[in-house]
Amino acid sequence: MYIKNLPVIFRHSHDLSYIIRVNLFGNHCPANNRNGLSLPRKPTPGRHRLIMKIKDKSFKILITEDKLQDRIATLGKSINQDYKGKEPLFIGILNGSFMFVADIMKSITLPSEISFVKLASYKEMTSSGTVKELIGLNENLFGRHVIVLEDIIDSGLTITSVMEQIKERGAASVAVATLLLKPEALKVEVEIKYTGFEIGNEFVVGYGLDYDGLGRNTTAIYQLK
Repeated sequence: MYIKNLPVIFRHSHDLSYIIRVNLFGNHCPANNRNGLSLPRKPTPGRHRLIMKIKDKSFKILITEDKLQDRIATLGKSINQDYKGKEPLFIGILNGSFMFVADIMKSITLPSEISFVKLASYKEMTSSGTVKELIGLNENLFGRHVIVLEDIIDSGLTITSVMEQIKERGAASVAVATLLLKPEALKVEVEIKYTGFEIGNEFVVGYGLDYDGLGRNTTAIYQLK
């Protein structure tokens, strides 16, 4: 049988939901619409743009989606090796780390827990430098091996305060995994166990990071043009 000049195969002639379209290369594409026909996937808006404009600023791509995912998977494997036999508690720092947390957790094969805390550190394009108390952390940290997941570390002041507050709650160990690190911007010495990428002092957006609340929903990271 042919539908719009494309050959299709019926697994069961009485059930149209099992129609599979055979593409031009002979591969079977699973049915994905209500009629059981496989349709071409539409490109997702916002993916793979070389230049992105947010409000009055233009940004150019800095780290591609492929590079991000490859590096994050590598970090996950390192954590699995280092914490073998342990049951770590991951703490994601909102809002910027949510994509990083979601993707790195896909690589974690250890028995583990995940929690999120809220901090206020960025507004517009500059860091406020204000360190605030952890909000939303209800887990008992006593004797736990904690891994803090952060999107970006620049001055180091915020993550230092976070680590101190976690240690005060009796954690057996505290480690930091950050997707991005700005070594030139550090104002204090910070022990960072896992780093995705070291970058310059440029302002970056995308993949969870924002400019004035916008730009988080991209699969790549962009820098100010």
